[in-house]
Amino acid sequence: MSAVFVFDGDCAFCSMTARFTEQWVRPAATIVPWQRADLLALGLTREQCAEAIQWVSDGVVLSGPAAAGAALRSGVWVWRPLGWLLRLPLVERLAWPFYRWVSRNRHRLPGGTPACAIR
Repeated sequence: MSAVFVFDGDCAFCSMTARFTEQWVRPAATIVPWQRADLLALGLTREQCAEAIQWVSDGVVLSGPAAAGAALRSGVWVWRPLGWLLRLPLVERLAWPFYRWVSRNRHRLPGGTPACAIR
């Protein structure tokens, strides 16, 4: 199975970020909103997908900053160093609070709408 990058398709900010990722990062993955994905086949739950982006590859599931790092590492060369940086345990631990802040405030960020607010 090829890699799948899963995001919240009901969130305008997340959709904008997914389009940016698809156009500029160009990860070696199918990018799909979780609302249209076969979550059971991917080994994901609605709760996981509502909480964070997901990267599924060869049965391995990565969430949040780890998922972003995997996407960056599989993309065009210019993004790969950032992806490898996110793989470092200390950097990933520090990235999670930032990721959660963005997630909680995505309705306030550029492209965000009230529908982006975590329910």
